[in-house]
Amino acid sequence: MTNPSHPGNVGAAARALKTMGFEQLRLVKPRFEEIIRHKEAVAFASGAQDVLSASREFNEFHEALEGITLSFALTARPRDMGPNCLNIREASVLAKAHLAASSEHQIAVVLGTERTGLSNEQISHCHYICYIPANPEYSSLNVAQALQLAAWELRYALIEEPNEIMASQDTTADFPSPPQDPLAPQEQVEALLTHWQEALEAIEFINPEQPKKTMLKMRYWLMRSRLTQNECDMMRGVCTQILKNIKSN
Repeated sequence: MTNPSHPGNVGAAARALKTMGFEQLRLVKPRFEEIIRHKEAVAFASGAQDVLSASREFNEFHEALEGITLSFALTARPRDMGPNCLNIREASVLAKAHLAASSEHQIAVVLGTERTGLSNEQISHCHYICYIPANPEYSSLNVAQALQLAAWELRYALIEEPNEIMASQDTTADFPSPPQDPLAPQEQVEALLTHWQEALEAIEFINPEQPKKTMLKMRYWLMRSRLTQNECDMMRGVCTQILKNIKSN
């Protein structure tokens, strides 16, 4: 959850996760200090105090995605650019396959603020956009309600047999197969992007005073690619060589 401002929503989110068998809740810059101890958070958790108490707080958005190998930005607003978009059921099927591919894989459903949702920059840290196909005339869901629906879809995908899940789909989406090599966790991709920007600035491909627009497009590209650890290492090797050649000249 990103910048939660209502303690009750944090408690309700913990409850939503526990009822569906999930345990990890990560919070980015909550409005209140010790928000998980707020009386409203405790009241709305209603029996999910263990999940609420175990939740982790982060100062930066990208820090909350450390260790994550597949992330879905849950949003109701269409975007002109960014990651590929799936409905929540498609995302859940993809998540199941991803988790089955390796015990080291971790997924995340990323939620924005109660008022404005996720920014384009925040979405650029995620592999996919996903949405809940609600009433198009009134699609606004409370953030905890949205998490409850997402958690249910994930649980449904995880407990059902693969053939039953695919038979229930109204889509023939061709999901990419997970790479054979270990996927790069989010922190490795972030380190690559920092290194990549340094190299692009060194060869004057981007203006160091205004790198945001180009780097945002680069981030979208790399996140869609779902890089492996070896691919990240290879690209960082390219960056290192570029910077070394620039210095020697």
